[in-house]
Amino acid sequence: MDLITSPQAWIAFGTLTALELVLGIDNIIFISILVDKLPSEKREIARRIGLFMAMFMRIGLLLVLSWIVGLVEPMLTVMGHEVSGRDAILLLGGLFLIWKSTTEIHETLEGKEDEKASSSKSTLLSVLLQIILIDIVFSLDSIITAVGMVEQVEIMIAAVVTSVGLMMLFARAIGEFVSKHPTIKMLALSFLVLVGFVLIAEGFEHHIPKGYIYFAMAFSVSVEMLNIRIRKKSISK
Repeated sequence: MDLITSPQAWIAFGTLTALELVLGIDNIIFISILVDKLPSEKREIARRIGLFMAMFMRIGLLLVLSWIVGLVEPMLTVMGHEVSGRDAILLLGGLFLIWKSTTEIHETLEGKEDEKASSSKSTLLSVLLQIILIDIVFSLDSIITAVGMVEQVEIMIAAVVTSVGLMMLFARAIGEFVSKHPTIKMLALSFLVLVGFVLIAEGFEHHIPKGYIYFAMAFSVSVEMLNIRIRKKSISK
C-alpha cells in the first residue's frame, strides 16, 4: 500500500517503464526481422511468444538480483583486462548481434531467390531459439538499467510487465512497417550492428553515452521517413 500511495514510486514506475520501452525497441525490431522469415500464419504467434519470453526472462532475472549484482565481480583476466560475468555476456551478445545482423544484411542483398530459400529453411522452433538468445542479451541490459534506477523489486516487475504489454500492442504494426519498407529493414539491421558494437565496448568497460546512440538512430529514422515520403510522391506523379 505504501508503494501505491507514494508519488516517488509512481514517478519511478513511469520513468522505468519509458526506459524499458526504449530499450525494448531493438528487441521488437529484431523479433520482427526474424519472424518475417516464417510463413505469414505463424508470424503473429511467434511475435507474441517472443515478447512473452522476453517478459518472463526479465522477471526471472529481477528475482535473482543478488546473482546479477555478483556478475560485476572479476571472473578472469584476459591480457590485463578483468572480465566479469556481465562483461562476458555483453561481449558474447554483441558478437551474436553483429554476426546475425550481418548475415541478415547479406541475405537481403542476395536477392529474392536466396531470400525464399532461407525462408523455407526457417522453422518456428529455430526462430524461437534465436529470439531466446537475443532476449537474454536485451533482458540483461534492461535489468541492469532497472537495478540501477529503482530499489523496489515490485516496481521493477510492474514496469517490465507494463512495457511488454505496450510492446505487444505496437509490435505487429512495427513488424509490418519494417517488412513493407526494405530500406527501413536495412536501417534497422544497421542499428543492430551498432548496438552490437556498443555492447562489445561496454564489455571492455568503454562506456558510450546512450543519448548519443539514440540521437543518431532518431536522426537516421527521421531522414529515412523523409525519403519514404519523397518516394511516395514521385510514384504518385
